[in-house]
Amino acid sequence: MYGFEAMTFNIHGGYLEAIVRGHRAGLLTTADYNNLCQCESLDDIKMHLSATEYGPYLQNEPSPLHTTTIVEKCTLKLVDDYKHMLCQATEPLSTFLEYITYGHMIDNVVLIVTGTLHERDVQELLEKCHPLGMFDSIATLAVAQNMRELYRLVLVDTPLAPYFSECITSEDLDDMNIEIMRNTLYKAYLEDFYRFCEKLGGATAEIMSDLLAFEADRRAVNITINSIGTELTRDDRRKLYSNFGLLYPYGHEELAVCEDIDQVRAVMEKYPPYQSIFAKLSYGESQMLDKAFYEEEVKRLCLAFEQQFHYAVFFAYMRLREQEIRNLMWISECVAQNQKSRVHDSVVFIF
Repeated sequence: MYGFEAMTFNIHGGYLEAIVRGHRAGLLTTADYNNLCQCESLDDIKMHLSATEYGPYLQNEPSPLHTTTIVEKCTLKLVDDYKHMLCQATEPLSTFLEYITYGHMIDNVVLIVTGTLHERDVQELLEKCHPLGMFDSIATLAVAQNMRELYRLVLVDTPLAPYFSECITSEDLDDMNIEIMRNTLYKAYLEDFYRFCEKLGGATAEIMSDLLAFEADRRAVNITINSIGTELTRDDRRKLYSNFGLLYPYGHEELAVCEDIDQVRAVMEKYPPYQSIFAKLSYGESQMLDKAFYEEEVKRLCLAFEQQFHYAVFFAYMRLREQEIRNLMWISECVAQNQKSRVHDSVVFIF
């Protein structure tokens, strides 16, 4: 359903919407994946990718190839597309595009802090960071001993600063606290992004609220499953759930008291959109849950392209491209380790 945005959208957003729809047409198809799954070596994968949009990024790479090289070069394509769109964007689209990278920033912060805790080399950690989540002072994260220092020394000048208000404590950083910090930051980020999209209104608000609600619900399920059998209390668990989404608030009350995967399943089966996800799993099984959620997310992201005059296509394209890179990483790892029988286990077909 369109409002008045159909009249004025193309003044500032028309060119970029055309660009992003063109990029979407360059995503790998089922036929491409079937060909990739037949490959015998990483050089074969490179040869198949040479006919796609990844071709120019891989053409000068010498043999023998490594999986990390393929993933790195494919990510570079995503980063180049993103930077091109960001350079051309005007408000409020430029802010919307910046919001998309905050999740990567949170992941990078957690990666560096965890790595430092385990005495890993900072340079090595920086190489593993996602390029979309880099910021100027990221290398100095290694000096922080607790949340308060982390905020005061490093994060106060980054876009993540407002999200830290809920998790500034003087507790030392250990694995448990870092994981709680990640989820608290993600909660604040998703709620902020949701409010921003609601403020934009129109088709953007309609489609993005659905996509972000799905993301919030998926995180709630993952937090519940990962915290079963840990010292996290029910109240602490509930505090990590986002305050929106299909499960909010009654589903959150029920998830907070779940003590095994089958109880989580019983809660989720009360919600029709999630019944199909859990129907794919046998009882007591959670290994395939991630893939089932990814498949559902891809379906929803593809539907975002069915409407015009909204910003959700930019979010959808970035997410689909990230899923494609995950697929390529899995296929490359299976080929490199000679595990071709498992190649279809984690590939999520996009088209």
